[in-house]
Amino acid sequence: MNIIETYNLSKSYNGVSALNDISFGVEQGELFGLIGPDGAGKTTLFRLLATLLNPDSGSAVVNGYDIAKDYQKIRSCIGYMPGRFSLYPDLSVEENLNFFAALFGVDIKESYSLIAPIYKQIEPFKSRRAGKLSGGMKQKLALSCALIHKPAVLLLDEPTTGVDAVSRSEFWDMLSQLKESGITTLVSTPYMDEALRCDRIALCNEGRILGIDTPARITAEFNSKLYSISANNMYALLNAARKIEGVIECYPFGEKHHLVADNNFNPEIFISKLSYIEGVTIEPAEPTIEDMFIKLMKQ
Repeated sequence: MNIIETYNLSKSYNGVSALNDISFGVEQGELFGLIGPDGAGKTTLFRLLATLLNPDSGSAVVNGYDIAKDYQKIRSCIGYMPGRFSLYPDLSVEENLNFFAALFGVDIKESYSLIAPIYKQIEPFKSRRAGKLSGGMKQKLALSCALIHKPAVLLLDEPTTGVDAVSRSEFWDMLSQLKESGITTLVSTPYMDEALRCDRIALCNEGRILGIDTPARITAEFNSKLYSISANNMYALLNAARKIEGVIECYPFGEKHHLVADNNFNPEIFISKLSYIEGVTIEPAEPTIEDMFIKLMKQ
């Protein structure tokens, strides 16, 4: 059963399309990821689902309520954490939590069991002003405030952007724990590695969805030969590799380059043609979400 459904959603700003005919569904209790770079339309989609914007065309349903007709009901059953820190910086940690509890008319004691694993990490600093918290602590406080009323749906717009690697990992551990509570989570991120923590993902770019499935199934659809290449001069290697017969695409990938090849590609001939570049190596590589994203983006 889908708790979120979008039907041909479109939204433009001054003639520039931010979302173009978006349709997908999120199952109840699912941890669903929207994966894509800045400008992919993720924030616009979140604002539509949170009833902060109206679509130009199309519709969406959240927890059985229409985003245009039932916006008040939707706002009471979702927890929304925008990309920018949006709590009150001059209020303390405890004051922010009390404020959001009062806003939704709930008693913190009733919801404490849900937020306890998260809030306990920042409770020693409950008297500190929110604006003085570190990035990771702000993140935990914002999540606690979004959960205080036990929402059916949690909307998290790039919650780990600008946060250190350890805090990012801790945050995704917390989302996995929330999944056990039956909360449906829709989370967006530009980090391809975080896609692996989701049940299903939608790859997004320039207001369109390129593909939807589990991370494993999406990577399994990569049906081209893939190699990892390196050399002493990586820039020279990148430019030269793109001109070799059989090379479909070559792009930087971490400390190496990834090379996509067709059936005519021969690694030995590749090495021989680049003998003037020192230290050239080539070996088969396993495709990742990022490789699949680049391939779909080129189509």
